[in-house]
Amino acid sequence: MNDEIMIRVGTRFYSFDGRILEIFGGDPIRFHICNMYVHVTGPDQKGKRVVEIGHGHTNLQGGRYTWRYTAAEWEQAHGLAALLEAVQAAIDSASGNRTG
Repeated sequence: MNDEIMIRVGTRFYSFDGRILEIFGGDPIRFHICNMYVHVTGPDQKGKRVVEIGHGHTNLQGGRYTWRYTAAEWEQAHGLAALLEAVQAAIDSASGNRTG
């Protein structure tokens, strides 16, 4: 991946350069693809989704951040799904996993 992805969702600004995901808005957060995970659940019956991004792996304790989106908020979060997919693809590529 050569192109940086930058999007704004509400008060947060996301930047992903292929290796580092940075989230600004409040306290800035940085994640490296070799030491992070992304987990998106939903939509549930009401269209709600939960995005969890953490340091390390899902089975290890480490810093993790969770955002909850209503169906309307997710719909307005233009580019968020594509950014999260790009981050997951980079994580999979770095770890040698092939999903899809």
